[in-house]
Amino acid sequence: MFRKKYHHMLNNPEMLDYGVYLQCDKLLSSQKPLNDLCNADELQFQIVHQVEELWMKLIIYTLVDVLEYMEQENTHRVVTLMKRVHGLQRLMIEQLDVLETMSPKEYQQIRLQLGNGSGQESPGFRTLLKMPNDMWKVFEDKYLTGRGKTVAAIYNEEYAHDDSYVVAEALIEFDELMQKFRSNHLFLIHRSIGLGSKSLKGRPVELLQSGTRHRFFPALWDIRCEMTDRWGGEYGEVRESISKTV
Repeated sequence: MFRKKYHHMLNNPEMLDYGVYLQCDKLLSSQKPLNDLCNADELQFQIVHQVEELWMKLIIYTLVDVLEYMEQENTHRVVTLMKRVHGLQRLMIEQLDVLETMSPKEYQQIRLQLGNGSGQESPGFRTLLKMPNDMWKVFEDKYLTGRGKTVAAIYNEEYAHDDSYVVAEALIEFDELMQKFRSNHLFLIHRSIGLGSKSLKGRPVELLQSGTRHRFFPALWDIRCEMTDRWGGEYGEVRESISKTV
């Protein structure tokens, strides 16, 4: 009784102004018809991944503005927009937890619906992977070379928490959150099909692990190692214990 009642409401939503503006008729019909779902979890599988694509679309749209503001050296707008991007990235990471409510058996039934598709084909994610290259080029041109600075200078020798530094930190946070998303996605795969299995294209799933080790802005990560090693050389890599012995 309840299934019939509420399925009818989902299939025939009441369209007032709010729904018309958001085009809810199109939005809510972009999933499989409820009667065609292979199991009760397929709807949430589709919706979570569709929402991920929408977040990535907004991230990409926002990063285009970020690139333009970086070219203008409008640091305030760069930082505030990157804060939005970071928030969206955290949402993407958090909502992966919803998919962990599926059992491995239920996911196998959904997996049969994907053909040869996989998350590696995500149009949003594939676009996001290309954007850091342009982000770094503009940062290097406007906030490093254009200001006569180096990464070492903004983090150490001339450290002043200036525009170059705060933009660099916004970039490295983007990088970190991208890797956290990849890592969480890898754990999701581990829970649903295992890392020792083959992907739908026949490649070992372990290949995805290489992506979690990738860094988009390696210079911003490497400088931390370089500074610590330099400081270690100055202060002494092994120092006397500060604890007192009885």
